[in-house]
Amino acid sequence: MDPQLLYSVTDSVATVVIRHPEKRNAMTAAMWRALPPLLAEAAGDPAVRALVLSGEGGTFCAGADISTLRGSPEEAQGLAVRAEEALAAFPKPTLAAIRGHCVGGGAQLAAACDLRFAEEGALFGVTPAKLGIVYPASSTRRLVSLVGPATAKYLLFSGELIDAERALRTGLADEVLPEGELGKRVAEFTRVLVSRSQLTQAAAKEFADGRTDRDAHWAGQARASGDTAEGVAAFLERRQPRFGWSVPTSG
Repeated sequence: MDPQLLYSVTDSVATVVIRHPEKRNAMTAAMWRALPPLLAEAAGDPAVRALVLSGEGGTFCAGADISTLRGSPEEAQGLAVRAEEALAAFPKPTLAAIRGHCVGGGAQLAAACDLRFAEEGALFGVTPAKLGIVYPASSTRRLVSLVGPATAKYLLFSGELIDAERALRTGLADEVLPEGELGKRVAEFTRVLVSRSQLTQAAAKEFADGRTDRDAHWAGQARASGDTAEGVAAFLERRQPRFGWSVPTSG
């Protein structure tokens, strides 16, 4: 079976599945390269309102498939960082659905998502210290923003794996589900996401990621969109709102 990324869209939710089961879904060089254009396709699709990243079978992603990374370590790391940054910049809500191992480059991708839901038994690890690799500054800052300096240092210094419950306590996971319940919960939660205001989500994502200089821009978008008036009217009329604003497509 050739390693690849499987892409589908159902009910306004795009799903990207990492598929390389013989290597516990480790990312090959080709898969790292394929992720940014795949995300660009999803971002430009007005039918897509949220994105889920998962792994095939019982594991999320065990990192990078070192056997396919024939260049220098810096070149290989550059591929991973470009994919990570493309995921972090995705303009709509993103959710990592995690089973099994979420290690190395897998943890890098999961951290770049807005939210992480994990199944009991999942294991998380950030492992550059096992290979003598300097973890990128941008990836380190993202990890620190999720779990704080102490836990980030624990993970980076040791390379040891932590379980889902510890990931939940430290902020690396947002929810932990019993075995067999992850898919149901992800489907349920993404239905909530796609029913909400994209305007609110886009502004909140930008602000939460550190860009706080665009209050006037988003206030103007809110006035022009009519979403606020629709949301208030729907609340008063006890019906589901029909929000009209959508993330602008480029090109």
